[in-house]
Amino acid sequence: MKKRVTKKNILKFKTAFDYPFKRARGLWNILWLLVPIIGWFALGGYGIRIIKEFAKGKFKKLPFFNFKNDLKLGFFMFLKSIPFALAYAAIAIIFNVIPALGAVVRTFLELFIIPMLTINFFVKETVGSYFEFRVVKYVFDHFVDYIMAVLKSILLFIVFLIMSIILVGIPAGLFTENIFLADFYRRRVKK
Repeated sequence: MKKRVTKKNILKFKTAFDYPFKRARGLWNILWLLVPIIGWFALGGYGIRIIKEFAKGKFKKLPFFNFKNDLKLGFFMFLKSIPFALAYAAIAIIFNVIPALGAVVRTFLELFIIPMLTINFFVKETVGSYFEFRVVKYVFDHFVDYIMAVLKSILLFIVFLIMSIILVGIPAGLFTENIFLADFYRRRVKK
């Protein structure tokens, strides 16, 4: 059964912009970047939890940081991502033999393929989910909707980049980086 997408269930730009500020104290979690390796894994796990919430349609506020659970999630997801990273590196090496072709292939992969595979991986948390290429068909089945999600993501990035002058834009941008693509995944892919 096909999901019906209406203007009501599409994430609005204002909702995405407001999201990190609904629980502004959560923006302080960005400081875990200052703690090498352990902090990075913990922040990575936190970011994965945020994406999973986006994919469920939970855009109310930043979740609470749980150091132990987020560290564990970040570390194990890093390990699970290694096979995909190796496969992608092999493809990049092969296509880099012809530089112009390599650039085109990399751009195509990074714009249309890898984002959906990554969100699918974050949602399902399995090594195999990074290789479920069937989710990519939704990008091309709903191409205009996907392009709109990408353009909104770019616009939100620009807004938070400008706001980085007052520093708050840095964590806000990091924590909402894939909000529109996760919303696309929720509406078009996830069943």
